[in-house]
Amino acid sequence: MNEFLPITKKEMNARGWDQVDFVCVTGDAYVDHPSFGIAIISRLLESMGFRVAVLAQPDFNSEKDFRRFGRPKYAFMITAGAIDSMVAHYTAAKRLRSDDAYTPGNKAGKRPDRAATVYTQLAKKAYPDCPVVLGGIEASLRRFAHYDYWDDCIHPSILQSSGADLVSYGMGEHQTREIASRFAQGQTVKEMRDIRGICYMTDPGEPLPELGEHVSCASYEKVRENKTSYAKAAALQLSEQDGVYGKPIVQKHGDRFLVQTAPSPVLTREELDEVFTLPFQRYYHPSYEALGGVKAIEEVEFSIMQNRGCFGACNFCAIAMHQGRQVVSRSHESILAEAESFTKNPRFKGYIHDVGGPTANFRGPSCKGQEQRGVCKNRKCLAPTPCKNLVADHSDYIDLLRKLRAIPKVKKVFIRSGIRFDYLNQDKSSEFLNELVCHHVSGQLKVAPEHCANPVLEKMGKPAVSSFETFCKNFYAATKRAGKEQYLVPYLMSSHPGSRLQDAVELAVFLKKHRMRPEQVQDFYPTPGTISTAMFYTGLDPYTLKPVYVAKTPVEKRQQRILLQYFKPENRKEVAAALIAAGRRDLIGNGPDCLIPAAPGQQNRPQQSSRQPAQRSGDKKRSHSAGRKDSRRGRR
Repeated sequence: MNEFLPITKKEMNARGWDQVDFVCVTGDAYVDHPSFGIAIISRLLESMGFRVAVLAQPDFNSEKDFRRFGRPKYAFMITAGAIDSMVAHYTAAKRLRSDDAYTPGNKAGKRPDRAATVYTQLAKKAYPDCPVVLGGIEASLRRFAHYDYWDDCIHPSILQSSGADLVSYGMGEHQTREIASRFAQGQTVKEMRDIRGICYMTDPGEPLPELGEHVSCASYEKVRENKTSYAKAAALQLSEQDGVYGKPIVQKHGDRFLVQTAPSPVLTREELDEVFTLPFQRYYHPSYEALGGVKAIEEVEFSIMQNRGCFGACNFCAIAMHQGRQVVSRSHESILAEAESFTKNPRFKGYIHDVGGPTANFRGPSCKGQEQRGVCKNRKCLAPTPCKNLVADHSDYIDLLRKLRAIPKVKKVFIRSGIRFDYLNQDKSSEFLNELVCHHVSGQLKVAPEHCANPVLEKMGKPAVSSFETFCKNFYAATKRAGKEQYLVPYLMSSHPGSRLQDAVELAVFLKKHRMRPEQVQDFYPTPGTISTAMFYTGLDPYTLKPVYVAKTPVEKRQQRILLQYFKPENRKEVAAALIAAGRRDLIGNGPDCLIPAAPGQQNRPQQSSRQPAQRSGDKKRSHSAGRKDSRRGRR
């Protein structure tokens, strides 16, 4: 029998089933691997004794595919996929992408825009009385009223726009177990409103249920009309995303209430280990082979997820709102058993591509009191400076990596998901850095300074650039001691809220000084649910309510991005225009500090530096003008 879960009626019948309990719907191809949320949920339900079918990338032009298995006994469990469907379809410049790594043959167009909403509506059309439970990152980050970058307006909760019955937000194992058990006991979705880690909408005119201690944020109507209210709501929502102290949150939508119950506690180490014992096939469904396979498997098939959560909590990252800031890691035994299984796979060539997660070098809570008290509200563990209670210790991670390297048939163990260099800097021992350089870097190490201008880094929730410079110094010293030639590859972001054109110039100068030439640069992408997106929409810092400069015109955004690749000959003309616009003509010429040479027959002329007060005044004026334009767009 095919060990994958059934994806067709024929496969369902082959198991002797006349009905399934749950249909798990995904916008991705069916890849039965634990890096895909729907694989975890479907295998978890199966482990509880339920009959589960997978409906992968259904036709979204009709409800026909949603009738493939008949009406599920209990519910549809729907996700848009491993990444947001709008991010899968569009670049930060809103250009349509031509490929999709989560689709057979890498072909775009197999899922709709806002897939979670479309799939829910089709499921309800097929079986109006069948409950729909939404999960995954797309639904999780749209659970409240949110700014939609692609429409440039405020959308209501996805529960209202889709018609789903529940949203299981965050990492959903606890909620899924409870929801499934309640269905099996004969309960309705209304009787499940006490489950932690879910969201639901009350019926029109229905009074707010008894919730005990809870908090309320500004209504959908209020955040749609008032940017200050939106900023305050965004900060409040994030402040309660802790499995220890987080309270239920209520947000009014017209004559209905959106209720988010208290966050589910993070999984224990034992529970996380149990997830990875589920019988994943760790590959895409064989029916995709003739279509060219599924590209997304390439980096994850022989990678190991050793942790979840991230106490780094960068403002532009969705992890804090989705996975949470509490870090939980798997046991050595669980990880080593997974690595041993690789060596029995004929496709394994001896290379473990990654041993990491959201942040590779986090193995536990950031301080000793976190498990009892939760993560501090409105305070980051690492930025702007590391907390005095931070425990920076890599000894357990070092021990794990050494055990992995010792497994027969394992040639090399890489760390590719990224490390927090600011956390590494706090470790009094240099042992991990030395091990990293000697054993776990494939010539290049990816790190994420993101920027070098401290005012921009502050808005990102990142440490000052001096932290990165310290790491650079230590990394290259360790590399020299090891007798290796290795380099740092920085992840950089242009046009993040707070970044002016002059800050992009400063970053370009920084890159030249440190002899870094990034091949890829990410323009800031305002996705739902992050503090940085709230800054982008409102022009306010949600924590202080002070104004934040936001680059929004396509011209300035491109100029900021192109400056970070000033060294490419094909960018020279645009870089020159950007430097002139920033008042930095002094960087055009043949001097050692210049970014680009002067055009033939031209000489660079001294120009007022962007760091002088007159230039900053001009920037402030542009910021206010941009804010007025944003306000008009919001009202439309």
